[in-house]
Amino acid sequence: MKNIERVKNKIRNLSQLQNDVKTWREENSMIVFTNGCFDILHKGHVDYLNKAADFGDKLIIGVNSDSSVRELKGSNRPIQDEVSRCWLLASLECVSAVVVFSDQTPLKLIEVIKPDVLVKGGDYQLENIVGAQEVIENGGEVKIVEFLEGYSTSSIETKILRSDTH
Repeated sequence: MKNIERVKNKIRNLSQLQNDVKTWREENSMIVFTNGCFDILHKGHVDYLNKAADFGDKLIIGVNSDSSVRELKGSNRPIQDEVSRCWLLASLECVSAVVVFSDQTPLKLIEVIKPDVLVKGGDYQLENIVGAQEVIENGGEVKIVEFLEGYSTSSIETKILRSDTH
């Protein structure tokens, strides 16, 4: 049961996460933050998250709530509920903490965490990254990680829907 407990303990609410961040700062850990829907975890996500984790000591993932995913991606999403998505992400070795946020953007979360490094995927440009200005003003940096070509939740969803019609 120790592995299940380890995974469960990585899934945090905001108050728990604030305590974690305080402890990590006292340990001089470099805190990295990224966020997303992570609806169908795939090789591209795992590659991206491991690259993000390499920028520091602790990787925190902000996960869009189910309602937030629906607003962003449409009524057919999420495919997996937020509890399932958090469990999958928390099971990855490179992940230190996972927290769900319900807002359209993770700005409030970023303002609370004040990460040393904010990471987003290669489809973003610095001026379009929510929280980038706040992180930079706080002395942190923003990193853009190239996606692993050929892997996306949308392409998997399309492939599933195509095979369902045949």
